[in-house]
Amino acid sequence: MDFGLSEQDRAVQAEVRAFVDEHIRPHARKSDEDGYFDVTRVKQLGDAGLLGGPLDRAWGSRGWTHVQWALALMELGAADSSWRGFCTVQTCLCGLLIERFGTVKQQQDLLCKLVSGEWIFAYALTEPEAGTDVAAIQTTATSDGADVLISGTKQWITNGGVADRILVFANADPEQGRDGITCFVVPGDAPGLTREPVEGKELGHRGSNHAVLRFDEVRLPATSVVGGLGKGFEVAMGGLEDGRLGVASGAVGIQQACVDACLEFARSRRQFGRRIGDFQLIQQDLADMWVGLDSSRLLTLQAAWKRDRGESNASEVSVAKYAACEAAVTAADRAVLLHGARGYSSAWPVERYLRDAKGLQIYEGTSHIQRIIIARDLLGKEAR
Repeated sequence: MDFGLSEQDRAVQAEVRAFVDEHIRPHARKSDEDGYFDVTRVKQLGDAGLLGGPLDRAWGSRGWTHVQWALALMELGAADSSWRGFCTVQTCLCGLLIERFGTVKQQQDLLCKLVSGEWIFAYALTEPEAGTDVAAIQTTATSDGADVLISGTKQWITNGGVADRILVFANADPEQGRDGITCFVVPGDAPGLTREPVEGKELGHRGSNHAVLRFDEVRLPATSVVGGLGKGFEVAMGGLEDGRLGVASGAVGIQQACVDACLEFARSRRQFGRRIGDFQLIQQDLADMWVGLDSSRLLTLQAAWKRDRGESNASEVSVAKYAACEAAVTAADRAVLLHGARGYSSAWPVERYLRDAKGLQIYEGTSHIQRIIIARDLLGKEAR
């Protein structure tokens, strides 16, 4: 076992950190407070190679390993969870899915534009009555000659309001349950598609674009199918595995940001004639936060490492997502308390870390679902 990062790994990490420090971190507070998604930054991410990640170099990617991609998302997550979320949707949920399940023509038509940032992509699975229960989706795909008509509603779709292409999951044969689910590529300007912001104001990830998508007999050619008719459930789960690794990486980033902020504050803040870091209860919090961070990072990199080796990593991804997201919430909660009244104000970033961390417990499969996946893997199938 070698737990060290290679020179190439460290170079990717340093490059992404420099990009983040220049282009992402300075704008994080304002975009959160304004609820503003800056579309122009997408091209900057593309030009910097941050949208290709581990996709094949044929599409313009830098050809990073999954470990390097996880390191990049950790850096993004430490600066702004909204942009980490964008990159996870663009590259993991959509890019890797198209590369894995799409036809050669779909790959050629879509992936270069995805990697460059010319086109924004969205992954439309969640519905008002179907989140965790994917098989319950009610969006339908009805045959009409050689075409298909998509009708239904999707909600909480990240990038949905600005996407040029949307991967939409609809049921082509509702009587078959999940075996009728199919994935389709839908143009963002397709007639019959309307988009609107989600109701209310998000707790976190306010710099993201979240939308409700309504499909009213959106007509698509048969060539829009990704992965084959009735194969949508497998396609969706494949995309979620990659997305969960992206969320775990983002959770590691939030923990790193919390530790950095707390160490700086504990060294500079003085009470009772001493820096607060010299008080044992503060030291206990710092130690616990560091243990959570170090554990989460190792679990996440292990899951990425297994993917690089071509091994199944579904269980490791669930372990990493569950552990990292729970630890991120704990770290952010402690960071707010350690900062006292300052932590309760948006003038300091730790309150944003707490709000963003809560979303990570939900996105790409809740912590409850990750527990179920882990337990089922441990138990195995019942002997008959």
